[in-house]
Amino acid sequence: MPSAMIDTIVGPLSVTEQDGAIIRLSWQQEGADRTELLDRAIEQLRAYFAGELTRFDLPLAVAGSDFQRAVCDAMFAIPFGETRTYGDIARDLKAPPQPIGNACGANPIPVIIPCHRVLGANGLGGFSGAGGVETKVTLLKHEGAAGLLI
Repeated sequence: MPSAMIDTIVGPLSVTEQDGAIIRLSWQQEGADRTELLDRAIEQLRAYFAGELTRFDLPLAVAGSDFQRAVCDAMFAIPFGETRTYGDIARDLKAPPQPIGNACGANPIPVIIPCHRVLGANGLGGFSGAGGVETKVTLLKHEGAAGLLI
């Protein structure tokens, strides 16, 4: 599958495309066949990390159940610099918080689908990307949401 790499404040990121949609963002080296969509994704990631982009505009395809896709849609709707809790999303989707947390942790396209904006009721919660919670804190600080951490 085609993928492209970018160096960022949270380490090198690899974006992967399949059938005209972004399907994965990871901290692992993937393939290296550039496409027009991957060039757009890299351009948008570069703008995001430069503080020039607050919402990604890319075709995304989340593998998994309807529930997984619903949780990813809910995370994608959280505005730049804002946060919600697992409980907030659970109430919106009429589901228990634990499966919400599991679905957040299984997000295949972190950063672009901003699972870092989802917090626990009494703390940061987890982060499945490289660097764990430290990466989550870096992304929240980048978005100006660091006041929540103090």
